Amino acid sequence: MGILSRTSYVIRSKINSVLNRAEDPTQTLDYSYEQMRDQLQQVKRGIADLTTQKKRLEMQKRRLEENVDKHNDQARTAVQQGREDLARRALEKKKTKMNQIEDLERQISQLQSQQDSLIDQKDELQNRIEEFRTKKETMKARHEAAKASSTVSEAMTATGEEFEDVGRAIERAEEQTEDMEARAAALDELHESGAFDDVLSDKDNIDRELEALETGSGVDAELETLKSEMGEGETEASEPAADVDEEALDDIESEVDEEVEAELAELQDEENA
Repeated sequence: MGILSRTSYVIRSKINSVLNRAEDPTQTLDYSYEQMRDQLQQVKRGIADLTTQKKRLEMQKRRLEENVDKHNDQARTAVQQGREDLARRALEKKKTKMNQIEDLERQISQLQSQQDSLIDQKDELQNRIEEFRTKKETMKARHEAAKASSTVSEAMTATGEEFEDVGRAIERAEEQTEDMEARAAALDELHESGAFDDVLSDKDNIDRELEALETGSGVDAELETLKSEMGEGETEASEPAADVDEEALDDIESEVDEEVEAELAELQDEENA
């Protein structure tokens, strides 16, 4: 095999391979079925044409038979009238018509044989078409089932690969969710501890310590003042004036005690707050 022949062979092989992949078997089956039906219709038209020709010959044969009867009657009439010459001519025409009738009968017989043969072929072709139609529908159903099965298998294969991606995506989503939950818990804890207030404030640790000292010093100073006032009151109360009676002193001490208790209660409420 030469190079050109081998190249041509390879090209034809590749073309056939492409055509086979592009070919739809169901369409091929439907096309073949339609072709067979067209052939059946052609056979039926052929039978109809042949039958028409046979009927024409039969009609012509009947006319000739009528002429034979007519010529036979003419010959009888001529003999009765003593005209043998006319009787002879009528019989000659009768003979010619009978020869034509015999020729027509042979042609009609041949057409009948062809018609019977075509009818048999038509019946056989029709049976083959019915069998092919059954096989065609069966093959189409099998092809569609195989195609659906192949599609499902391909989809399952692709789905398996996608499931792996989905699994990895779920893992990443779980990790991100856990990080977000941990961050939210940490923020809640900082918020409860008051760390956000420290963060949002412009004061540093030294400022806050100084403020605490100032607050404590102020409270201590106020407490000393209060103690001093209370001490002076007790001194005055222990040395009553000569013109103050004991009942008045008792009333004054009671009022002082009430004021002290009220201030102590107010201080305690402030500390508790």
